[in-house]
Amino acid sequence: MSRKVVRTSKFRHVFGQPVKADQCYDDIRISQMTWDSNFCSVNPKFVAMIVDASGGGAFIVLPLSKTGRIDMSLPTVCGHTGPVLDIEFCPHNDNIIASGSEDCSVMIWEIPDGGLTSPLSDPVVKLDGHSKRVGILSWHPTAHNVLMSAGCDNVIILWNVARGEAVVRIDSVHTDMIYSACWNRNGSQILTSCKDKKLRVLDPRKGSVICEKDKPHEGSRPVRAVFVSDGKILTTGFSRMSERQVALWDPVSFGEPLTLQELDTSSGVLLPFFDPDTGIVYLCGKGDSSIRYFEVTDEAPYVHYLSMYSSKESQKGMGYMPKRGLEVNKCEIARFYKLHERKCEPVVMTVPRKSDLFQEDLYPDTIGPEPSVEADDWFSGKNGEPILISLKDGFVATTKNKEFKVIKSLMATTSSSSSNRQCDSAEVQALQNELRELREMIEQLTQRVSELESK
Repeated sequence: MSRKVVRTSKFRHVFGQPVKADQCYDDIRISQMTWDSNFCSVNPKFVAMIVDASGGGAFIVLPLSKTGRIDMSLPTVCGHTGPVLDIEFCPHNDNIIASGSEDCSVMIWEIPDGGLTSPLSDPVVKLDGHSKRVGILSWHPTAHNVLMSAGCDNVIILWNVARGEAVVRIDSVHTDMIYSACWNRNGSQILTSCKDKKLRVLDPRKGSVICEKDKPHEGSRPVRAVFVSDGKILTTGFSRMSERQVALWDPVSFGEPLTLQELDTSSGVLLPFFDPDTGIVYLCGKGDSSIRYFEVTDEAPYVHYLSMYSSKESQKGMGYMPKRGLEVNKCEIARFYKLHERKCEPVVMTVPRKSDLFQEDLYPDTIGPEPSVEADDWFSGKNGEPILISLKDGFVATTKNKEFKVIKSLMATTSSSSSNRQCDSAEVQALQNELRELREMIEQLTQRVSELESK
């Protein structure tokens, strides 16, 4: 009598759970734009969401602690003249966020620590270079102040944000609209999917194609692609019969996929979120009410289905918290910020463990907020591997945020907050930074004490 062998995995029992109602962000008018971006960006300080706005485009930025009903009169970031299509926080400074819009511009904003107290309409930097709407933004993972933007003009631009300059312009590669664009782990390659049904791996500084795959999925609907472990590529798309698919590719030999699995017949584009620490990829479909998750390994069939989180309400967008923002003492391995019609609901992914001790196998050293190379050096050809941090005892910043400086002397859009940073005395600046770090440490210790007392 044969017995079915169940694959062993420490993530087999991962489960998703929404937070309590009072921990959600209610009464938010999420944008009605039909665009396949996340509509949400989150970091350990803030959550940002694109909202409906009359007479232009806007998004709100809330401190994570500001849960409950959100007042309609809450100040917004409202400098764009057209709807905002994509937003993304800088991985090296939690107070900096970029936005792309239908008005063809990219804007960089600085959010004060406590959140906005008045509407913010003057960006720190405005980046003009696209001739059509800008729908994709992605910060470089290791280089300081390098931003990638992709527009409906089929052009990718790499910006030196501090100088306000378009350094690389990739305008002769894509023949149609770009569906997705992302970096690999150290930012030495760019992966794009395009309406011309081609998947391309690019050299970002030369703007040349390293390798490409024609028709990774046979269907005509949008394809999404991300780099996963060991340089492999995971794609989501549609079959000729409009069935949703997930596939894994090895770009070294871009022939047949390592695996291709059909999921269902829903019409929403699947947004992939990959966690390199656990090897788990989460697939969130716009318009779906579920999050599927798979483990990517080196053994066939390579992409192993784990489980699915289901809820009653469909999602209009999704934010994904960086690893350093998770609660490691609760064995939390991922946290999503799910956008509904009128609210944002955090969903926590947890590995059930009995012990309260730090689970080292769940939390290897992860990417921290410190960049490993400056923009000018990176554009000159220098690569930098991510600087890793330990999550033991929870991540506590030992260095201040990487300061965002605008070098361009004629920059008329420099906000008052950036000029306030240039204090008259270096000693006063150092004392202010030390005081801020002490306050943050006291807040974290107070929170930890209250958590321990409540157990």
